[in-house]
Amino acid sequence: MGSMSIWHWIIVAGIVMLLFGRGKISDLMGDVAKGIKAFKKGMAEDEAPTAVPPPSTGEPVRTLPHQGEPATANTVAADRKVI
Repeated sequence: MGSMSIWHWIIVAGIVMLLFGRGKISDLMGDVAKGIKAFKKGMAEDEAPTAVPPPSTGEPVRTLPHQGEPATANTVAADRKVI
Protein backbone atom coordinates (compact mmCIF):
# COMPACT_ATOMS: atom_id res chain seq x y z
CA MET A 1 0.00 0.00 0.00
CA GLY A 2 2.94 2.34 0.63
CA SER A 3 4.54 1.83 -2.78
CA MET A 4 3.26 3.06 -6.11
CA SER A 5 1.76 0.35 -8.29
CA ILE A 6 1.41 0.41 -12.07
CA TRP A 7 -2.18 1.68 -11.71
CA HIS A 8 -0.99 4.73 -9.80
CA TRP A 9 1.48 5.59 -12.57
CA ILE A 10 -1.17 5.10 -15.28
CA ILE A 11 -3.53 7.48 -13.48
CA VAL A 12 -0.76 10.07 -13.00
CA ALA A 13 0.18 9.81 -16.70
CA GLY A 14 -3.48 10.27 -17.69
CA ILE A 15 -3.81 13.40 -15.55
CA VAL A 16 -0.60 14.84 -17.00
CA MET A 17 -1.88 14.16 -20.55
CA LEU A 18 -5.17 15.89 -19.73
CA LEU A 19 -3.47 18.94 -18.25
CA PHE A 20 -0.73 19.46 -20.81
CA GLY A 21 -1.89 17.63 -23.92
CA ARG A 22 0.27 15.74 -26.39
CA GLY A 23 1.51 18.83 -28.24
CA LYS A 24 2.93 20.59 -25.21
CA ILE A 25 4.76 17.52 -23.96
CA SER A 26 6.42 16.89 -27.33
CA ASP A 27 7.37 20.58 -27.59
CA LEU A 28 8.82 20.43 -24.08
CA MET A 29 10.92 17.36 -24.93
CA GLY A 30 12.16 19.08 -28.12
CA ASP A 31 13.24 22.10 -26.09
CA VAL A 32 15.06 19.84 -23.63
CA ALA A 33 16.91 18.18 -26.53
CA LYS A 34 17.93 21.59 -27.93
CA GLY A 35 19.20 22.62 -24.52
CA ILE A 36 21.30 19.47 -24.19
CA LYS A 37 22.80 20.00 -27.66
CA ALA A 38 23.65 23.63 -26.84
CA PHE A 39 25.26 22.53 -23.55
CA LYS A 40 27.40 19.91 -25.30
CA LYS A 41 28.46 22.44 -27.94
CA GLY A 42 29.42 24.93 -25.24
CA MET A 43 31.44 22.31 -23.37
CA ALA A 44 33.26 21.33 -26.58
CA GLU A 45 34.19 24.99 -27.20
CA ASP A 46 35.55 25.33 -23.65
CA GLU A 47 37.87 22.35 -24.10
CA ALA A 48 39.79 24.02 -26.93
CA PRO A 49 43.35 24.68 -25.69
CA THR A 50 44.25 28.30 -25.20
CA ALA A 51 47.70 29.51 -26.15
CA VAL A 52 49.65 30.85 -23.20
CA PRO A 53 52.08 33.59 -24.23
CA PRO A 54 55.67 32.90 -23.17
CA PRO A 55 56.99 35.13 -20.40
CA SER A 56 59.07 38.08 -21.51
CA THR A 57 62.79 37.55 -20.99
CA GLY A 58 63.66 41.23 -20.60
CA GLU A 59 62.17 41.68 -17.13
CA PRO A 60 63.10 39.55 -14.09
CA VAL A 61 60.48 37.55 -12.28
CA ARG A 62 59.28 39.25 -9.10
CA THR A 63 58.63 37.26 -5.97
CA LEU A 64 56.46 38.29 -3.06
CA PRO A 65 57.10 37.24 0.53
CA HIS A 66 54.57 34.82 2.01
CA GLN A 67 51.99 36.13 4.42
CA GLY A 68 53.51 36.44 7.89
CA GLU A 69 57.05 36.29 6.51
CA PRO A 70 58.98 39.59 6.85
CA ALA A 71 60.53 41.05 3.73
CA THR A 72 64.27 40.43 3.59
CA ALA A 73 66.90 42.48 1.82
CA ASN A 74 67.20 39.80 -0.87
CA THR A 75 63.51 39.88 -1.84
CA VAL A 76 63.37 43.69 -1.72
CA ALA A 77 66.49 43.95 -3.89
CA ALA A 78 65.11 41.41 -6.34
CA ASP A 79 61.89 43.42 -6.68
CA ARG A 80 63.71 46.59 -7.66
CA LYS A 81 64.50 47.09 -11.29
CA VAL A 82 68.05 48.09 -12.12
CA ILE A 83 68.26 50.87 -14.67
